[in-house]
Amino acid sequence: MNEKNSRSAPVEEWPLSSSVREALAITLRGCDELLIESEFARKLARSEKTGKPLRIKLGLDPTAPDLHLGHTVVLNKMRQLQDLGHVVIFLIGDFTSMIGDPSGRNVTRPPLTREQVKENAMTYFSQASLVLDPERTEIRYNSEWSDELGARGMIQLASQYTLARIMERDDFAKRFRNGNPISVHELLYPLMQGYDSVALKSDMELGGTDQKFNLLVGRELQRQYGQEPQCILTMPLLEGLDGVEKMSKSKGNYVGITEPGNVMFGKLMSISDEMMWRYYDLLSFRSIDEIERLKEEVRNGRNPRDVKVAFCQEIVTRFHSKADADAALEDFMARSRGGIPDDIPSVSLNGAPLGIGQVLKQAGLCASTSEALRLVDQGGVRVDSSTVSDRGLKLGAGTFVVQVGKRKFAKVTLS
Repeated sequence: MNEKNSRSAPVEEWPLSSSVREALAITLRGCDELLIESEFARKLARSEKTGKPLRIKLGLDPTAPDLHLGHTVVLNKMRQLQDLGHVVIFLIGDFTSMIGDPSGRNVTRPPLTREQVKENAMTYFSQASLVLDPERTEIRYNSEWSDELGARGMIQLASQYTLARIMERDDFAKRFRNGNPISVHELLYPLMQGYDSVALKSDMELGGTDQKFNLLVGRELQRQYGQEPQCILTMPLLEGLDGVEKMSKSKGNYVGITEPGNVMFGKLMSISDEMMWRYYDLLSFRSIDEIERLKEEVRNGRNPRDVKVAFCQEIVTRFHSKADADAALEDFMARSRGGIPDDIPSVSLNGAPLGIGQVLKQAGLCASTSEALRLVDQGGVRVDSSTVSDRGLKLGAGTFVVQVGKRKFAKVTLS
C-alpha cells in the first residue's frame, strides 16, 4: 500500500510553537517511521491551541500472558506521548486475537479460544502498567464493537476494501505465490484492526514495523467513514539477546519484564557492546544528549562495561526497585568472580547415585537430559565450583551446588 499516493483529508493550518516542535522531536525519537509527519505536527498544534488532547492508540493481541522488553519499545513511546498530555488507549484485542494475526507468517496462525484470551488479558495491563501510568490510560477491548457488528456489519465493513489492496501485504503475496493456503478469516484481520481505529476515533496508532500495513488500513477506513485519518508511528523491532533475531520467548532470546532483577541484569549484561547502544536508544529513558555523551566517553576510552552496568541498573530499577538493582549488581559481580549467589533454589532428589544428566533435568536446570549432556561436553556444567567433563558422572548422597552456565544455580540434596 503506497500511502504517498493516497489522498489525505485536509487538516487545518496551525502555527508550530516551540513546545509543539519539542513534542514532535520526542515523538520521532527512536521511531522507524511517522506517517505523515506534517499531519501529525498540525494535529499537535491544534491540540495545543484547543486544549483537546490527541487520542493515541496501541492495540495488542493477548496471544501470550507475559510481556518482554521488546514489547516495551512501543509502550515506552506511549508513555512519552502520555507525559505530553495526550490520551493513550491501551486496546486489548480480545476479538481479533481469536482470528489470529497473520503478520509475518507463512502459515495460518491457530486462533485462540475466548478462555485463552481472557486468561492472557488478565495479566497484560498489570504488566503494561509498569511502563504506562494506569491512572491516565484508557483500557478498551475491541469485542465492545466487534461483537456488535454481526454478519451484516461484517459484510458492510468488507465492502470498504478491495481484495487487491489486501493482497499487497507481503506475507499474503508470498504465501499466494508459493501456493501456501490463506484462510478467508485471515483476510479479515487487517479490516478488523482498522475498524478499531474508526470505533476509537484515534488520532494516531502505534505499532511495530511489521504492523505498518494494518495501521494503514485503519487510516483508509477512517477516510471511508468520514473521519480525519490517523497518523501512524512505527517502532523498530528490538533484537533479542543474540543480536540477530527479534526478541521472542519462543526463540529464548528475551528478557521478561516480570523476571527477577538479578536474572534481568545478567541477561542484559550478555548483550554485545555494539548492541548495547541499540538497547539504549530504544529502552533507556535517558535523553538523547545523555546517550551521546556516554558514546563519546566510550570513544575516549571509558570501559563500555561500566556503561552497560548503568543501563542494566536503569532497567532493573524501572521494573523492580533501586535496591533490587543494587543487589543484582552485587550478585552479578559475585558470579563474575566465580562466587555463588545467596538466593539459589534448593531441590531435593531421590535415587542416589544419580547421573549428572538426570540431576540437571530434575533440578530444572535443563529441559532434557540430552541438553544437559551437551552442556557437559561444552564445559558449561559445574558441581561445587568444579567443571564437569565426564557425562557419565553420578552423584551420590549428599548436598551439592550445581551450576549451568553463568546464571543458573541450584543447591541439590540427593538421597
